[in-house]
Amino acid sequence: MKTKHFLEGAEVRAMVAAAEAEALKHQWAMTIAVADDGGHLLHLHRMDGAAPVSAHIAPGKARTAALGRRESKGYEDMINGGRTAFLSAPLDSMLEGGVPIMKDGQCIGAIGISGAKPAEDTQVAKAGIAALGL
Repeated sequence: MKTKHFLEGAEVRAMVAAAEAEALKHQWAMTIAVADDGGHLLHLHRMDGAAPVSAHIAPGKARTAALGRRESKGYEDMINGGRTAFLSAPLDSMLEGGVPIMKDGQCIGAIGISGAKPAEDTQVAKAGIAALGL
């Protein structure tokens, strides 16, 4: 039987704090969502000034990254590259800004960010994951 790693509350809060600090450093108003390995929302934080729609998009990005075990940008790139059949995939948000959280080769969750330019969303997501020291 294998041991399964999972995100605990303290780790989720540390990721959200680190992601928020990165966003504030650049004066980006964003929504930060953290999901478990099944794409279920563990935490949602909509920063002051973040667009209301970002509170819907960020969890979708996190869910997509968790279920797909890859950055959500990969799906966006496939679709933009002509593989439009992926539009029918049962994923919520195939936009850049969702990043899986990997430990020992296994996905333990994901973080999704919405509110700035796509690369900036990913930058903030990766800053959040960096707080875990993985």
